[in-house]
Amino acid sequence: MNTLHQFRLEKGGLWAILLLIISGALTACQDNAINDLNPADSPVYITNYDRSVNFAQYKTFSLPDSVVIQSNDSYAAVKNSISDQFVTDVAAGLAAKGFQRVSKGDSADLGVVILRVNNRYTGIASNPYSYYSNYWGFGGLGGLGGYNPYYPSYYTYQVTDQYWEIQIVDLKNAPPNSSGQQQLNVLYDATIRGTDVTDTQAVTTAVTSIFNQSPYLQATR
Repeated sequence: MNTLHQFRLEKGGLWAILLLIISGALTACQDNAINDLNPADSPVYITNYDRSVNFAQYKTFSLPDSVVIQSNDSYAAVKNSISDQFVTDVAAGLAAKGFQRVSKGDSADLGVVILRVNNRYTGIASNPYSYYSNYWGFGGLGGLGGYNPYYPSYYTYQVTDQYWEIQIVDLKNAPPNSSGQQQLNVLYDATIRGTDVTDTQAVTTAVTSIFNQSPYLQATR
């Protein structure tokens, strides 16, 4: 499968983004800078697909009736009002694009999974100021009479990454690998980032937006 398109930032673009962030920070210091911000503008919908694929060759899809919770390397299925709304809206969105959902256990051209990603990472980083502890303390250049703030050389940090994801894999063209298992290629991927999805109306808004910006996802043309 062709690698999904990746976005790259050149140095000039990076500096432009930094300038935008700085100017945005200055704007935020003004009175009532974010009073008019609409919560609907907070979510970010990112869609991508394999550009070598013609989706018109696929007719049916299989979709579980639950959402998969991914926490680092562990997976669990969950079923609640939010997951039910996701399944309902994704199934309806694909049906509106000409795909037909099959019953559980029946063969399908496409496999669809809805993921809730809750990843947490712990890392270790060096403290860039630890090198200067001697300078400020024990008789270094310009030492301040025994004043010696303690800067540990390393510290730990945690990063939490939470978002929703919809993936579509190719079940129709899935050749076995060397171990005899089917090799499933991801044809389409959509992520929902920003403000978390906490109610059924937000689910419908997100799924509708995702399919609206995916005109190529069509069973018939």
